[in-house]
Amino acid sequence: MTVLKYITDILFSIRTTIWSLWFLIAMLLAGAVVMPAKEEFQTIHSMPLFDWLSEQSFIITWWLWASIAVLILLALNTLLCSVQSVLKKRGVSNLLLILSPQIIHAAFLLMLLAHLLSSSGGFKEIIAAGEGAAFQLNKDGVVLVIERIEISADPAGYMSDWGVDIVYTSGGKQIKRDRIMPNRPSLYEDFNINVKDLRAFPQKAALVQISREPGALWALAGGVLFMLGIMTLVILRVKTSRD
Repeated sequence: MTVLKYITDILFSIRTTIWSLWFLIAMLLAGAVVMPAKEEFQTIHSMPLFDWLSEQSFIITWWLWASIAVLILLALNTLLCSVQSVLKKRGVSNLLLILSPQIIHAAFLLMLLAHLLSSSGGFKEIIAAGEGAAFQLNKDGVVLVIERIEISADPAGYMSDWGVDIVYTSGGKQIKRDRIMPNRPSLYEDFNINVKDLRAFPQKAALVQISREPGALWALAGGVLFMLGIMTLVILRVKTSRD
């Protein structure tokens, strides 16, 4: 019972939040020193983070593992403290004033969930491709085909406009046809296909960036909730102080 009480005291304490945040900052500062010195980190975005971590030595990734452990502790601490706060203030008449901080906490948890999903399945890869090139996007057999590259030039010879026609196929059948243009990437499920650079000579080619962010929608939901929670809390605080 003593051990259990000690654990619950830690999980329900605001001090845990404060110390965890300080420790997380320290780990990220350590990472800022370690990353530039190790060439292994150049491939960190080329595959899901957890897959990349499993292939690297703990000697250079210890600060990342420590950061993940702290974030897990912060998530538990935030969830339990939010539940405790709501239960303690059930009799308070102004329900919005009680829920506003918890909405902010929920937004934080959604953002953590987004990072977790992206860390387990997200990646970013840049590929040089010509017309007719094909790349498999996922294990389901979805293939991206670069169908046509169009480049327009002004009288001085500078590029004035461009477009890349692409096709998504699966099992030899067309799923979706799209066109990538300036400031207009192609979106398919949780894939984002963008063109970073183009070449007209000696043959047309494009530098294609393929990125996958499974947590993008969760991050967006967390951002919206965070703004709503902050705005509601500020408005209610101002109104309460005037009354």
